[in-house]
Amino acid sequence: MIVDKRLRVFYFFVAFQASGMCYSGAQPVRVKGLKDYYKKYFPVGVAVSPHDLKDSAEVKLILNQFNSLTPENAMKMGPIHPLENRYNWKDADAIVDFAQAHGLRVRGHNLCWHEQTPAWIFKDQAGNLVNKQVLLKRLKDHITTVVKRYKGKIYAWDVVNEAVDDDSTKFLRNSLWYQICGEEFIAKAFEYAHEADPKAVLFYNDYNTERPEKRERVYRLLKKLVDKGVPVNAVGLQAHWSVYEPDQQDLVATIKKFSSLGLKVQITELDVSVYPWEKNRRILRQGETGAYTPDLEKKQEAKYAEIFKIFRKYRNVITGVTFWNISDRHTWLDDYPVAGRKNYPLLFDQNFEPKKAYWSVVDF
Repeated sequence: MIVDKRLRVFYFFVAFQASGMCYSGAQPVRVKGLKDYYKKYFPVGVAVSPHDLKDSAEVKLILNQFNSLTPENAMKMGPIHPLENRYNWKDADAIVDFAQAHGLRVRGHNLCWHEQTPAWIFKDQAGNLVNKQVLLKRLKDHITTVVKRYKGKIYAWDVVNEAVDDDSTKFLRNSLWYQICGEEFIAKAFEYAHEADPKAVLFYNDYNTERPEKRERVYRLLKKLVDKGVPVNAVGLQAHWSVYEPDQQDLVATIKKFSSLGLKVQITELDVSVYPWEKNRRILRQGETGAYTPDLEKKQEAKYAEIFKIFRKYRNVITGVTFWNISDRHTWLDDYPVAGRKNYPLLFDQNFEPKKAYWSVVDF
């Protein structure tokens, strides 16, 4: 039986207030979540912090809607390994333990990135840059220690994150990793991760992969790795998108291009902002109201419907979709690129209720 959408919103609200349960007569009935609608397609995950797992309302929403977790920041090199002889396991352990307790999968994020990297890893005691051998040894020690700790509990890792440059005239990003090691650090990172956990699915993860010029450079990198026999298994499309992009042709072309290499594809950091994508931080401009207007709501609803239709069509190569944050109450876009401007990028509003975009995703 098809239920009127207004009634479904009501049922969702009742279920949410009652710990994810509603009642039909004397029998409890669990309201379907994203993970249930997409059970035959792919896991649906969400990026979380330890704080999210202490909020009872967010926990209810997570358990009702998702079956996979990604640590938003807790496993990045800076937070988890701030000093050479010191690891901070508390936050990462909390997320993995929560997932284990509730039967959720975990994606590890991430092992090697140019940002949120502790300064010590690139320098010797005198403050000078270390040589290639030292840096690769430090990278191996880090990856081995982190991956082995969660072996059997984390099924996939974003091994290398955002190594391709934003400048279309360049290939790889001129990070300290690249300056010291050349592009060899990329292959080595995958080799170290595979050695630490041979069963883990290993990802290269990047953004703007749907833009043709960057897609070609990411493909170039991945093909080199595949041709050399480097143990890269999949590619993560970060999917920090907007109501204006990507268009259907570019998204489909991207999925086909990367999967042609024999790689699986995951949507690893999905959000759909109501504003065009920007890279550089700035202040709010005059005339920008930050309002979630009916027009923007309609555009977002249509964009979410469009992209999930494509995801379903290519479920043979798409092995997961992860949203980057839980609801519009708090997202990383609140502080980036325009601090203090709400971007309303997710399927749940600031009261944790499903938006029209939510129903466009599950109505198929």
